[in-house]
Amino acid sequence: QVQLVESGGGLVQAGASLRLSCAASGRAFGTFAWFRQAPGKEREFVAVITWTDGFTSYSDSVKGRFTISKDNAKNTVYLQMNSLKPEDTAVYYCAAKMSRVVGRMANAYTYWGQGTQVTVSS
Repeated sequence: QVQLVESGGGLVQAGASLRLSCAASGRAFGTFAWFRQAPGKEREFVAVITWTDGFTSYSDSVKGRFTISKDNAKNTVYLQMNSLKPEDTAVYYCAAKMSRVVGRMANAYTYWGQGTQVTVSS
């Protein structure tokens, strides 16, 4: 059974940091990504990493503040979020697919976690 389980969300003040985790199980994946969805908005791409070579890419809105990484031994992907802003408030989702082709479109990802809430107060 394929599972992606996110953790690490919470309520923080602007300027603080959080680290999200996504623990994967059930099969091998080629690419992991983080997306987020704020109330009333569409789900948007945040960051992506390929499992074998660790290639990463970020949205312009988080570049330089967020870092995606992986721990192969733990089958876990992380999203380190620094210098958080109120506009980062959203439900954050971990997504995965078998292909190693990097993608920023949500519909390219087959597997999704349940989401974790991140709230940044001003």
